[in-house]
Amino acid sequence: MITASNHESGNRFELLVQSVTDYAIFMLDPDGIVASWNTGARRFKGYEADEIIGQHFSRFYTAEEQAAGIPAIALLTALQEGRFEAEGWRIRKDGGRFWANVVIDPILAPDGQLLGFAKVTRDLTERRAAQEALRESEERFRLLVQSVTDYAIYMIDPFGTITSWNMGAQRFKGYDADEILGQNFARFYSEEDRLAGLPSRALHTAETDGRFEAEGWRIRKDGSRFWANVVIDPIRTPDGQLLGFAKITRDLTERRETQHALDEARDAIVQTQKMDAIGKLTGGVAHDFNNLLAVIVGSLDLARQRLASGGDISRYLDNAMTAADRGATLTQRMLAFARKQELKLQSVDCIALVQGMAELFRTTLGASVIIETRFPLAMPAAHADAAQLELALLNLAVNARDAMPNGGRITVEATEIVVAQDERPDLGAGTYIRLSMMDEGEGMDAATLERAREPFFTTKGVGKGTGLGLSMVHGFAQQCGGSLSLKSEPGAGTTVSLWLPVAWSEADALPIVQSGDTGIAGDRPLVILAADDDHLVLTNTAGMLEELGHTVFQASSGMDALRLLEQGRVDLIVTDHAMPGMTGAQLADRIEEKWPGLPVIVITGFAELPPHASRRPRLDKPFRQAELARIVATTMRASSMEADPVANIILRDC
Repeated sequence: MITASNHESGNRFELLVQSVTDYAIFMLDPDGIVASWNTGARRFKGYEADEIIGQHFSRFYTAEEQAAGIPAIALLTALQEGRFEAEGWRIRKDGGRFWANVVIDPILAPDGQLLGFAKVTRDLTERRAAQEALRESEERFRLLVQSVTDYAIYMIDPFGTITSWNMGAQRFKGYDADEILGQNFARFYSEEDRLAGLPSRALHTAETDGRFEAEGWRIRKDGSRFWANVVIDPIRTPDGQLLGFAKITRDLTERRETQHALDEARDAIVQTQKMDAIGKLTGGVAHDFNNLLAVIVGSLDLARQRLASGGDISRYLDNAMTAADRGATLTQRMLAFARKQELKLQSVDCIALVQGMAELFRTTLGASVIIETRFPLAMPAAHADAAQLELALLNLAVNARDAMPNGGRITVEATEIVVAQDERPDLGAGTYIRLSMMDEGEGMDAATLERAREPFFTTKGVGKGTGLGLSMVHGFAQQCGGSLSLKSEPGAGTTVSLWLPVAWSEADALPIVQSGDTGIAGDRPLVILAADDDHLVLTNTAGMLEELGHTVFQASSGMDALRLLEQGRVDLIVTDHAMPGMTGAQLADRIEEKWPGLPVIVITGFAELPPHASRRPRLDKPFRQAELARIVATTMRASSMEADPVANIILRDC
């Protein structure tokens, strides 16, 4: 019996079904005839209720499915199994297709009699299109990764098990996909790397840092090694869960071997250039010194012959001394080129220094050359050696004069310039004084300008230049912490610029006696011990000292000198620094320990001495007798002011 309440409930249910628009919900009778139709069915199937009620539901199926009896199979399955569900193409009223999810449930009376079927259909066309697009995208990506042959691109799970494999991995690792899938990627590492835990450390780094990259040796299937660049990135779900890792490996073996070969070739070229430079340097030195030795040997040989016959030998001795002086100058220029000369770095007023050289320029360059200066009203001091700077400027002025055979104008200019970091490859960041000397001479072409600073390269005639002028000035500037630059064009003259750092504080002066100093020894004759392993040098030094009125004992080594000192007191010791077994500096230390307070003088032909030796007075080689007398007198005078000396030490360094 149907009551009013049941009737109202049925009306509410019908209203509920009719209001659903995203699902087609309708009834079929036991033969499949449409008995009801809701709004959702009308929306995406296109039929009005009066058009479809009474029609068979098979019209929603494609012709192929109708021919295959799929509608009848669906109803039979629902009746037998209590439910039928499937997805497939369905047909709208206008003939268009849509992808549908279909559920058919049987409607049974309480006594089990079949009343019909409830059919619920959902339009999944958009979702299927999205899924299909995703599938196609994934397929394209899979094909892309699979087609890459220059990179091994594959996935591994969180534990390092390989889950995918592309053609690049197969090409240079040697494994087919069926051989390697399911294996741990650690097999690509060397035994030592596996023992060191590198594979697990790589995954841990990628997981914690978001990326791992490294280069190293990896192992192919055949056991051979290849040099690889490896990048590992973690793969995570949108909520951050780790799914695995993407691993990209590139074989860099060829590039590494090519780079190695290139480095070897570059080293070989550098070595060749070094040997070529050494050859030019030694050849130039040998040539110049052979010329000087030829003068010295020839002059002394002639002097000996004239002396035997009672003739005047002063001219030959003067020639020998002149050649020796030139040899000393050549040595100083070589030391400047090698950045090994001893510099007395201090604050130098460049304006005052150049102005003070006016008379020197006039007498050296001659009346055909005019010197002009362009200086600012004020300029900070430069950090340099004043004496060597004068020599450098004189060298540049002589070069400028020689470039103007018919005379001309030389301009000396100075300016303060701030150099930024990496602005110039030859200078660090800082403030510099740029001293420039400009001539109106012939200038240089690009090839000559390129070689201008090479040692022994000169454009002057034979015997008119050593070729060490510019290289010496360049070495001096670099030793001061600056540089030298050249600018020249044929017919437009040459500009040579010395870059010297600004002196912010006065440099400590070293007690150096230059070889140009003169003077005389004290009045008191001294007892001197001279030590040198070179017999000729020892004899020559002893002879100079004896001519000054001193008594000289000779020792051929440091140990020999200590033995003689044990036997008696002396006032002065002269010792070569570079002696085998015990250097002069070590000998001085031993003497200072046993006879403290003794003064020390250093005589050296080279700049580098141990720090503890450089604090002693010193005289540069080569030296004349007057210079030796001056340093002896100065040392003895300083010693007598401090204490009553027992001995005085002179270190000679060859």
